[in-house]
Amino acid sequence: MHIPIQISPDNPEPLYHQIQVQLKELILSGHLPEGTLLPSIREFAKDLSCSVITIRRVYQDLENEGILRTRQGTGTFVAKVGTVTREQYRKEAVVEAMKDALRSGLRVGCTIEELKQLFEEALLEITNEGQGTPENRQPGTNNSQNKGSTNTEVPGLAKAAVEPEEGGSGNE
Repeated sequence: MHIPIQISPDNPEPLYHQIQVQLKELILSGHLPEGTLLPSIREFAKDLSCSVITIRRVYQDLENEGILRTRQGTGTFVAKVGTVTREQYRKEAVVEAMKDALRSGLRVGCTIEELKQLFEEALLEITNEGQGTPENRQPGTNNSQNKGSTNTEVPGLAKAAVEPEEGGSGNE
């Protein structure tokens, strides 16, 4: 079985971390369903041109998290992952991506108001591209009318507090 994982020696993240993050994402997103037999450690290492030790560590870490299970003599399988775990992972992934974007904006000198406006513009642009789902759009809005407008209110956004990385609250 081929697992679509891309690793890069130029990426500053260690190879095992690149593999682990992508494999976990494939499992928690449902692309690798419960019960899927994963390649053997040797086969997976060969496919990715990396060390057997690297794959062993990935499998062990994900097994410790309850995402994989290994049966002696049979192989390593995707474990049952509950809805709560999937939902938690989904939200954490989005929050981390947003934090990274906000930190980048703060580093280049954007104000909190500019960041809010940029977020709203990006959200509107994506929604207008058809990337947003109808159930996530605001009731009573026609996206074709909103094109180019930046007055879209995002629930809860106005109350969000953003602190710079340096001198922040340390609650991350």
